[in-house]
Order: sequence, then structure tokens, then C-alpha cells
Amino acid sequence: MLTKIDAACEFLRGKTSIRPKIAIILGTGLGSFANNIDITETISYSEIPGFKTSTVNGHSGNLLFGHLSGVPVMAMQGRLHFYEGYSMQEITFPERVMSRLGVNLLMVSNAAGALNPEYVPGDIMLIADHINMFPENPLRGKNIDELGPRFLDMGDAYDSALINMAEKIADSHHIKYQKGVYIGTPGPTYETRAEYRHFRIIGGDSVGMSTVPEVIVARHCGMKCFGVSVIANFGYDAPSNGISHEDVQKNTEIAQKGLAVIFEEMVKSVNPLL
Repeated sequence: MLTKIDAACEFLRGKTSIRPKIAIILGTGLGSFANNIDITETISYSEIPGFKTSTVNGHSGNLLFGHLSGVPVMAMQGRLHFYEGYSMQEITFPERVMSRLGVNLLMVSNAAGALNPEYVPGDIMLIADHINMFPENPLRGKNIDELGPRFLDMGDAYDSALINMAEKIADSHHIKYQKGVYIGTPGPTYETRAEYRHFRIIGGDSVGMSTVPEVIVARHCGMKCFGVSVIANFGYDAPSNGISHEDVQKNTEIAQKGLAVIFEEMVKSVNPLL
């Protein structure tokens, strides 16, 4: 694992002079946020040693380097998913590489279904915590002490100070937002109505098919994490004609402007502290 991580880092250092402390993961339908980044390098996942390719529509599969609000950043334009057939270690390999490159803040976004009946498509939900419904933990197996501890405290998985910062930014710009618990599932099926009810009963406000493994590994590496769900559909009362991937992508576009403001302002504010 260490050899693979170092190979990827060596390749990327040879491709860009950007040395970011902040990394951003752009989820389903959110890839156009890249237009807010002054991009200096675009590198396909297929070029990077150890990286797997994204197979999902709406996930471009590029690693971007550049500046956001004048701050050096790297961004994943699309992510890897467990349902694509990749192992937990494969889908979280990018976070290992980020950490080795010097990143110490991961900002992650996803498209999610609403479990909370007060949410509507287009809402931005700041992730306060998560519930892991994946069948496997990315830290299962022999621990590599150079990467992180054997037993990881996940009590403050999503940094409370960063959440407070995001709330203040949203309030100052009159951006509507929610704050809640994200439930991560393996996918690729959307949930049954009974599953939606179950997830709501156990404390979920939104549900999706990503993020949880990435945050676990980022925290294992010592990175701070901040997460946002863009509500893409009514999960708690799905219409009889069902949910489509195209609808999810369309609904995430509603939140693009507000999400961009929050991320840009946070990057400017937090960068001097890293």
C-alpha cells in the first residue's frame, strides 16, 4: 500500500507545482463546481498509478489542481463507489494520496435523498454526523501504522468548528441550509419505502451511496473533514414513477450557486489556519 501511495504521489508531483492543503470531492451532478476553480492541471484518474476509473454518468473522473479564491486546492471531479465493484481500499486510495501530498482538510459533497420530511430537492444539508450502513469498513485488515491508528475515534468525524463556520457563511449570504445526519449505503439500488422509513427511525436525515468510507479514511490519516449533502430527491415519500439518476443530477444543479459560495468562503477563511 505504501509503495502504491508513494508511486501516485511521485507521479502527481511531477505533473503539477500546486501543493494544496485542501482537497474537495465533487459528487453526482456537482462536477460543474470545477468551473469556480482556476485550474492549472487536469489529470485523468486513468493516468494516475493506483487510481481506478469512475464508471458513473456525472462523474468525469479527473483530478484537478488549481486555485479556488486564490487558495491552492486539489479536487476530485467525480468519485469512486463501492457499488462499482471496487474494494473499500480502492475507493479510498485517493484520500491516502491526498494525505501523503500534504492535504489536511477534506471537503466532500454528495447528492442524497431526503429522509427528513422538512427537506426538499435543492436543499443544502451540512453533514453533522453519519451512520455507516456499508457492509465493510475501509480500515478492516492489517493496520499500517504509518497511515493511522489501529482503532480510530470517529466522535468528531465532521469538524464542529468547520460546521459553525459554514453556518455563519450561509447566514451572512442568506443561503438556505439544513444540518443533519447522513446515512451511507452500498447502493446501487435506491431504497425501498420501508428502508427509507427505517433509516429515518434510526436517526438519518439524508441517505446516499458514498462519503462515509472517504471520511473514515481521511480521519484515519489525520485530516479534518467537512461534508455537504445536496438533497436530490424525496426519499421519504418517493413518487410512484420512481427516482432516476437523471433527476438526481438535475436537482443538484439548484444548489450549485449556494454551495459554491459556502465552499469558496470557507477555503479563504480556513486556509491561513492550516
